[in-house]
Amino acid sequence: MGKAIISILNSIDNVMYYPILIIVMAVAGIYFTILTKGVQIRLFKESCRLVMEPSGKGQVSSFQALMVSTASRVGTGNIIGVSTAICLGGPGACFWMWLMCIIGASSAFMESTLAQIYKRKNKDGSCYGGPAYYIEKALHAGWLSYVFCVFLIATYAVGFNLLCSYNLQSTFAVYSFYDAKVTPVIIGAVLAVLVGYCLLGGGKRIVSLTSLVVPFMGISYVAISLIVILFNITHVPAMFVQIFKDAFNFRAIFGGVSGSCLIYGIKRGLYSNEAGVGSAPNASASAVVTHPVKQGLVQTLSVYIDTLLLCTATALMCLSSGVPHTAEVSGAMYVQNAISTVFGFVGPTFITIAMVLFAFTTLLGNLYYVDNALIFLNGKKVPSKRFRVIFKIICVLVVFFGAIIPMDAAWAMADITMGGMTLINLPACMLLGKVAIDALDDYEKQKKAGKNPVFRAGNIGLKSGELEYWD
Repeated sequence: MGKAIISILNSIDNVMYYPILIIVMAVAGIYFTILTKGVQIRLFKESCRLVMEPSGKGQVSSFQALMVSTASRVGTGNIIGVSTAICLGGPGACFWMWLMCIIGASSAFMESTLAQIYKRKNKDGSCYGGPAYYIEKALHAGWLSYVFCVFLIATYAVGFNLLCSYNLQSTFAVYSFYDAKVTPVIIGAVLAVLVGYCLLGGGKRIVSLTSLVVPFMGISYVAISLIVILFNITHVPAMFVQIFKDAFNFRAIFGGVSGSCLIYGIKRGLYSNEAGVGSAPNASASAVVTHPVKQGLVQTLSVYIDTLLLCTATALMCLSSGVPHTAEVSGAMYVQNAISTVFGFVGPTFITIAMVLFAFTTLLGNLYYVDNALIFLNGKKVPSKRFRVIFKIICVLVVFFGAIIPMDAAWAMADITMGGMTLINLPACMLLGKVAIDALDDYEKQKKAGKNPVFRAGNIGLKSGELEYWD
């Protein structure tokens, strides 16, 4: 029965990504890149400048919104996702991951700009929004907004949390005390209790502590990856030859597309940076800026930080180490084997600590997006306290089961639910592309005039009253 379910999930996963999602993502990314004249590259310097732009007292700044979306993006996918892509798809997966990152950054710009334009205002002056709101308001497709929210909840409360929990427990497989039947149950139970404690009102100190530690852990992870690469510097030229040779081995790719470096690169890249998925716009909409394009530009940086920095650190560290990349070591073990070539037994321990911190903050961060979706489905009202408690208990159980399910099932569930979100969000962004492009033109026109751009609905041909926040 279990094998049959996994087989069905894998079949859906394969069809969804090839040919459907690969075409939608490529077409959307290229379309947005052409439409914006390569905004993700052309205005990179402006994006960096805007990150540090201050906001009003008590308001969410561009930097804070960037940190929320980056915290969700940065996680176990940067380590386990990359390792799995290389071990199961081949080194060429790195190239396709990089390419989709650069193209996908334009999708991140579009979705976050639209989220800003169509955001709503709370009574206290704060703001909120996301794909559900711009689909409902601009496309007048309320039913599709509800479907999107259902997929979002399925992705962040179920798919991603199952996978996150599985990835965490898999890092313990290298230790001698690991028992395949007992250890995952113990780790799942401990993790579920900790997450439950934090979700149900306690653990504020734990949350604040991990939020402070994770950025330092991210920097430390990149630094240690660089040390491993430097120790294996003589292997680097051959490593890049291997990446590009495998990436353009079209005979191998089209001989088995679903398991190729092309598909694994796209799948794991999307899982890691979430460009175009429709998650980051929920955080982007909360930023208080003078012009929507500012937040759109800032969000392109989050995609770069995630893929070009952290995912690349994992890929280059592993490939330069020269340790075998086989299906048997896919996941945490491949990364731990690579880091141990320089740091010995300390290396795998560092990866385990990093995974514990990344996984914990990701599990809690994922539920930030879920809360927004639940409010939307409940008629824009916060659900009752009883419902929220029951829902959080279900989320805790998901975390527990994630630690004990097979790897294939965990990845397939995450891929399918995330794919569903993307297939709704990207076409919606394409339909609303003109609005975002008009906003970009307005921004650049004001910049050329030496002004600090300020947005008005009339500047891009929208009528007064059409935008709740900006009017």
